[in-house]
Amino acid sequence: MTARRTAALLLLLAVLTSCGQEGERASRTEPAPSRTPTAAASADATDSAWVQLMIPMNEQAMVLLDLAAERSTGPRLRSWAARLRGAQNTELLSLRELRDRMGLPDTDVHEGHDMPGMVTADDLENARKAEGAAFDSLVVAQIRDHLRRSEQVSRSETTAGGRADARARARKLVTARGEQLAALTALCAGKAADVP
Repeated sequence: MTARRTAALLLLLAVLTSCGQEGERASRTEPAPSRTPTAAASADATDSAWVQLMIPMNEQAMVLLDLAAERSTGPRLRSWAARLRGAQNTELLSLRELRDRMGLPDTDVHEGHDMPGMVTADDLENARKAEGAAFDSLVVAQIRDHLRRSEQVSRSETTAGGRADARARARKLVTARGEQLAALTALCAGKAADVP
């Protein structure tokens, strides 16, 4: 299992690096509107790939968290989802600011990709169709995967990224993910009626 996880993470990092390089090529040929890149705005492929993955990961997770805050059968899960949604929104604002400082386009270079940890359109459709305990189970599984994967990718950025501000943002995100996963674990260990 450890070898499989390591291989999956390495594959994800390879995809991120290639997506980042693809984004850099696009930004060299098509300048982003209303942004004037400066020497301070430059980012290497790892930084670019990381920030361009984290933004849509948070955006998609927030949609699922909105559903959970409205439809979960357990009040504790609804409350936790609303708090996590707020935290993800705050992260999203800082990630967008970082992307802008890097001079990266504000397009989703991962649109249509089924990335590990990404809440997909199919996941959201399944959540909209699910009810009761099945809905709660789906939310918990999807958000747990989102938190774990985004923590892993961010941990890689802390050591492989080239920009100090990107690495610092990634370190904060790793810390936040650890706390969020611990809160989810504690929630799931609580009242069985609230969380599957």
